[in-house]
Amino acid sequence: MFRFLFRSVGLLCLAAAFSLVVYDGTKSIAGNALYLTSVRALWELINPASLAKLQPLIGRYAGGVLWDPAALTVLQAPAFALLGLFGILFLLLGRRRKPLIGYERD
Repeated sequence: MFRFLFRSVGLLCLAAAFSLVVYDGTKSIAGNALYLTSVRALWELINPASLAKLQPLIGRYAGGVLWDPAALTVLQAPAFALLGLFGILFLLLGRRRKPLIGYERD
């Protein structure tokens, strides 16, 4: 059950990452410059209110140290890279384990 869920989420993340690569590629070709959609831009497009609530939440529990170097770096990263990383991780979590040869599983 969980393997199916992990594989489904992983495939959806990889599909979204691929569509963002195509979107950024066509935008870059049309503009004669490199355009990359950041995680912040994608998040603001989907739900800007939750992004505005994130900074006080992280600042309250972890202080300003976690927000400035860590969270801002993640928010400035290309969205296709982060979605691709999540997709690969979910697919690895959902893969079937190889059977042991010559040993009995308990």
